Amino acid sequence: MEANLSAIPTDSPIDQIAGSLGANGLPYSLPIHPNLVHLTIGLFVIAIAFDIAGALYPLEKRVFRFLALPVTRSGFHDVGWYNLLACCVVTFFTVAAGFYEMLLAVPLPGVTSTFGLESMVTMLWHGVGGVVLLLAIVAMTVWRGFQRFLWRKDLGRQVQWLYLLVGLAMFLLLGLHGTLGAQLAAEFGVHIAADQLLAAGADLHTALP
Repeated sequence: MEANLSAIPTDSPIDQIAGSLGANGLPYSLPIHPNLVHLTIGLFVIAIAFDIAGALYPLEKRVFRFLALPVTRSGFHDVGWYNLLACCVVTFFTVAAGFYEMLLAVPLPGVTSTFGLESMVTMLWHGVGGVVLLLAIVAMTVWRGFQRFLWRKDLGRQVQWLYLLVGLAMFLLLGLHGTLGAQLAAEFGVHIAADQLLAAGADLHTALP
């Protein structure tokens, strides 16, 4: 018995919705994921930086008094906690937007990144890395919460040194992961309107406003 192949679509899912996408391959003018990524990174860096400042407060106290800055150790740790909490919430939206935009990605063909990876491998590593970082940020937020409300609530230094070291190590992972994302945009032209138009043979002087 022969299979009925007439019901099988002949074009890809992206081709089926191509008419509703802009020149950047998205149904909106500016990608959301890169903006949320920078917000995630900024909140995390501020959280760790202020907790480090709070941990080192006894060494910095004289400097703050000399500069007439009315800061307290608990104030530094408050900033660290609330920024990490905000980072945890925002990162869920960052990863969700990233996967949505990755599903609509059309990388430039025949390109290899500076890491020697092709576009699909780069996207897979970036996607998996995003989920891993999300889980790590959630774990660090829970860890930070236990320190703030249970383990060290009566101590001046609200965070453990190990927590700060892990936070610094996360800076490296965020940098590596961000580099993969930057390569998707800068080298593979993912959701970059000018790159996509040039690859299609369009004249940028007439195609772009």
